[in-house]
Amino acid sequence: MTAYPALRAGEDDDAAGFIALIGACWAEYPGNILDVDGENPELRALATYYAKAGGALWAVEQNGAVAGMLATKPIGETVWELCKVYTAPALRGTGMAQRMIEAAETFARDHGGTAMKLWSDTRFDRAHRFYEKQSYIRAGALRVLNDLSRSIEFVYAKPLTGTVIQRLDAAAVHAAIPRLADILVACVNAGASVSYLPPLARDTATAFWTRSASAAAMDKRVVLAGWVEGTLAGTVTLDLDMPPNQPHRAEIGKLLVHPDARRRGLARLLMERLEAEARAAGRHLLVLDTREGDSAEPLYRSMGYTEAGRIPGFALSGEGTYDATLFFWKNLA
Repeated sequence: MTAYPALRAGEDDDAAGFIALIGACWAEYPGNILDVDGENPELRALATYYAKAGGALWAVEQNGAVAGMLATKPIGETVWELCKVYTAPALRGTGMAQRMIEAAETFARDHGGTAMKLWSDTRFDRAHRFYEKQSYIRAGALRVLNDLSRSIEFVYAKPLTGTVIQRLDAAAVHAAIPRLADILVACVNAGASVSYLPPLARDTATAFWTRSASAAAMDKRVVLAGWVEGTLAGTVTLDLDMPPNQPHRAEIGKLLVHPDARRRGLARLLMERLEAEARAAGRHLLVLDTREGDSAEPLYRSMGYTEAGRIPGFALSGEGTYDATLFFWKNLA
């Protein structure tokens, strides 16, 4: 009978299990060489290593063997690093990796951490997809290690506490696609009128954000993301690609807040930051449209947007009716 895996504190005596697990995971990708004594001697006493750094280490044990591991440690006054995240193939897709990440993030928060970073070899594409689903985004330059594996690493990061708004560059948008697609699908399926009809296919949502990453790379679109207590929960876009005779104008699109994160002020914070980004880009006339009666309508009015007109039957709803759309504008000058 296979025992249910248990997450527990890691110990120095787990060294053989940790080394075997890391070696097996690295072997899944060509070119990785694990040289314990030459390059990773801390693996011989990993619990002591992280305890001295002010961090913590966990192990996943199943049937008496190490089947997963991770650690965290502070790397700044309020920034923590997520380290040594590995699971055996049998645990992948079971939710255990998410439990591990949550344990490390909770530990960091409890010890004053407000942001988390991690580095991951560029070859570890499966791990990247997992981190991205946990609201981590690409957040910096590549790191080159002079090791036997000739490692080049991506850096991922996310805020852990409070409500935080960030502008995403093209690489960050691309890394955020899994979570941004989740938000778009959830909003459309909950009745949001944002150009799509429910049920929204995930491939369609992914294609939209893939195009947005390209537009961000060409400075044609600003993409903002908002985190609530460590979860990427909202976004808004600003289109800058206007005709030659309208260099002063920009269009607001796709203000989205996941249904689970509403009523926390995230939409207003996204809009306030978007207006600041518009000013920085030299745009002082903003325009947008919204379905009449949508929850965003009172927000726009309260932020000083002026109704320019109403077109009845402008857009088809998920119920098959044709709803009126309101057009708004705001001069930031």
